[in-house]
Amino acid sequence: MPLSKSRLIDAFTCGAAVGSLGGLIGLGGAEFRLPLLIRAFGFPALQAVVLNKVLSLVVVASALPFRADAVPWDSVAASWFIVVNILAGSLVGAWVGAGIATRLQAGTLRRTIAMLLVAMALLLLLSPVATTFRPAMDNWFLTVTGVFAGLVIGSIAAFLGVAGGELIIPTLVILFGLEVTLAGSLSLVISLPTMAVGLARYSQDNSFRVIKDHGRFTLAMAAGSVVGTYIGGRMLNIIPHSFLIPLLAVILGISAIKLWNHSAESVGAKLVPKHPDTP
Repeated sequence: MPLSKSRLIDAFTCGAAVGSLGGLIGLGGAEFRLPLLIRAFGFPALQAVVLNKVLSLVVVASALPFRADAVPWDSVAASWFIVVNILAGSLVGAWVGAGIATRLQAGTLRRTIAMLLVAMALLLLLSPVATTFRPAMDNWFLTVTGVFAGLVIGSIAAFLGVAGGELIIPTLVILFGLEVTLAGSLSLVISLPTMAVGLARYSQDNSFRVIKDHGRFTLAMAAGSVVGTYIGGRMLNIIPHSFLIPLLAVILGISAIKLWNHSAESVGAKLVPKHPDTP
């Protein structure tokens, strides 16, 4: 039996909604997509993380050019040293974090995801306050701190299957004193190679088969994500971050509570199709 048309429409719609948030803020949107994949679409935790990683990569790759009108390429290129600084740690962290995730039981992974979502929500709430904060650091100490921050960011991003923008943006604002809109575009640049490394590590695990087994579903959500990032990029100069960031933090908190209270395994057993063409 062919894959349900309504399921494909739902995947496209959810992809567009999450992609618009990613394009607007400079995130991969995975923190919003992950609870949907687990609870609404019924994927087990590790499969959801892997699928989330691929879709986040689509959002990150498409969001960067769509934001170019608001954040010129010259401004992004001028901050190349900051990008390299964070990447020096995040690429290593991405490989390590993905390796840990593939060895955890689904229940442990789900609870860990919930706790990290709460941490991300707190970081989002703090980021508007941090826009006026710039620590007095010597260049060498700032560089070392940037590498360490990248290591932590890469590990958590790969562990959750997210782009890591919720961590990267506050880090860029706090450590390097960047304006939040520029930080959002730089986070996309940093996320691309970091996510590619994490995805390469996940590809060595059997859970990576979820991409092949649910290919039409993945394509539908990916197409919606590209449409969403275009919409988000167009809205970048319209919706103020002072309003949006607290709203996103609330959404993260609600998602974390739902993930903690509901068994991903039981939901997946009921809803995940045994065959890729089963609705």
